[in-house]
Amino acid sequence: MEKIWAERALLPEGWAENVCVTVDQGRISGVETGVTGGPRVGLLLPAMANLHSHAFQRAMAGLSEAKGPEPRDTFWTWRQIMYRFLDLLTPEDVEAIAALVQMEMLEAGYATNVEFHYLHHRPGAGHYDNIAEMAARISAAARRTGIGLTLLPVHYQFGGVDRRALAPGQDRFGTTPEEFLRLLDGAEATLRDLPADAGIGVAPHSLRAVSPEGLAICTTLRPDRPLHMHLAEQIPEVDEISAAYGRRPVEWLLDNQAVDRRWTLIHLTHMTEDETRRLAATGAVAGLCPITESSLGDGIFNGTIWAGSQGRYGFGSDSNIRISLTEEMRTLEYSQRLRDRGRAILAVPGKTTGRVIYDAGLDGGATAAGRDTGAIRPGLWADLVAIDTANPVMVGRKGDQMLDSLIFSGHDGLVTDTWSAGRHVVKDGRHMDHDAIIADYMATISRLEDRM
Repeated sequence: MEKIWAERALLPEGWAENVCVTVDQGRISGVETGVTGGPRVGLLLPAMANLHSHAFQRAMAGLSEAKGPEPRDTFWTWRQIMYRFLDLLTPEDVEAIAALVQMEMLEAGYATNVEFHYLHHRPGAGHYDNIAEMAARISAAARRTGIGLTLLPVHYQFGGVDRRALAPGQDRFGTTPEEFLRLLDGAEATLRDLPADAGIGVAPHSLRAVSPEGLAICTTLRPDRPLHMHLAEQIPEVDEISAAYGRRPVEWLLDNQAVDRRWTLIHLTHMTEDETRRLAATGAVAGLCPITESSLGDGIFNGTIWAGSQGRYGFGSDSNIRISLTEEMRTLEYSQRLRDRGRAILAVPGKTTGRVIYDAGLDGGATAAGRDTGAIRPGLWADLVAIDTANPVMVGRKGDQMLDSLIFSGHDGLVTDTWSAGRHVVKDGRHMDHDAIIADYMATISRLEDRM
């Protein structure tokens, strides 16, 4: 049992001072206000889940910024670089990279890694002896870092909606429906060595990589667990689906699947106003990754109409080119301001911009992770983050102003402590295994350079 004392905390009923949170067997067992003890953290917040990550892509950050041979560099030219890079990766590499990613998430204030995991096989599509070998490496990294893990094995069968064969570079992803069943079972088995808060989910990659029949199978496999899918990220993707199915991706999905709160749809960058309202009404979560969406030139999410329709959303780091929760939230709001040429776009009466965004990220992240989390409330997992308030960014701020200052003036370096299901894995701003994880990652990059 542990007691965490805070000068201020965000509770379900609002802001409170002099708070004591009791943690027992990973869950919050009690919350008291108006009491003092010590030592105290400055500001205690519920910690979010990072709802979308491809861990291995962290190691290619900085390798795709040169001008390529095409007249215009796009998501599709970036994808070719990614395919060439991933063919170099061994299971040992992936484990070291994933550990770094998870450590950086924890130090940024995330408590959970929802890993959209599609790097399954050897180069050339040969299976490892254990079809879930790569999934086991993600789980091993989580065992080392202490992060909460929701593992989403990905079904990826085709190179396009016309069911063409996988292209070179995609073959490490490929699964038939039968192979995916074995992969899903094997990936779930890797979680047995993790604490009880770890969980499984299902991820049909996209409408271009999975047939309607394959998608229907995926929806039945773990019916009580999260289901994630990329949707409407790029205009060429929208055009390809429209030409093949006679309907745009969001429209087709709504007309052919019973989309509900179980679903998390990633990016959703290109939706009509009608699609936005219809999809928001289902209760599905929009998985937003504003840093990656900016990096890849995806476009701007239709955030004003989505929020006005009570749409739910959360945040992920996707390509992991930069892992920063404050910057993800800031970039979402600033993208809306740039498009609409206004300010405080997502704010509502009685709640500031930062409070609206943070509350949404907690709610959407908890649902996307399939995790009992998202608030400082007895019975939930103790996913918590402490923020330093003794600094020029936070000094003198009260109530929602604290979140506004953290998001729009602050940075992840203000995180002092992070707990994941009660595991106190970040103290004084550093992960408990920081130096060793950094050393292992740097050795991995050195080996990769020798293979390039």
